[in-house]
Amino acid sequence: MTSNRDDFEDLQDTYPGAGTFMFGDSAEVSQIMIASVRAGKKSATCCALSDFDDAPEAMPVVGRCDIAANWDGTPALVIRTVKVEQVRFCDVTWAMAMVESEDDTIAEWKTNHQSYFERNGGFDSEMMLVFEHFELVEDLDGRGV
Repeated sequence: MTSNRDDFEDLQDTYPGAGTFMFGDSAEVSQIMIASVRAGKKSATCCALSDFDDAPEAMPVVGRCDIAANWDGTPALVIRTVKVEQVRFCDVTWAMAMVESEDDTIAEWKTNHQSYFERNGGFDSEMMLVFEHFELVEDLDGRGV
C-alpha cells in the first residue's frame, strides 16, 4: 500500500505545478462538494481574495491542474481551471452561484456563503472573491471521469 505522500508525489509527476486544496471547512461539506463535482453538478468554487495574501502562488491559474483532497488529506480529484474571475460578494450572479453550490436560490447561496466567510476570516458584502470555474480531469477514487 502506498502512503498519502507517495500518492501526491505521483500526482505531482503527472500534473507538474499542481496545488492541493480542500473544498469547504468541514468533513461533511467537503464530502458533499466532492460528490457534486463527481456528479457534474459543481464546476466552480470561490474563496475570499484575501485568502491569497500570504500565498499568492496558490491563486488559481487558467490551464493549471490542482488536486482536491478529501478531508483526511488523501487525493480525491484533479481539476483544471478554465476561468478565473474576481467579483465582489454582492455582485455574484445566480448563474455563478448555480455552478458553485447546491443552493436553490441566490438568496440561499448568499446566506450560506456569508456564514462560511464569517467562520473563516470575516465577511463584508463588498469583499472581493476569487471565483474559479473548472473541469474535472481525473476522479482519483478509480471511477474515472
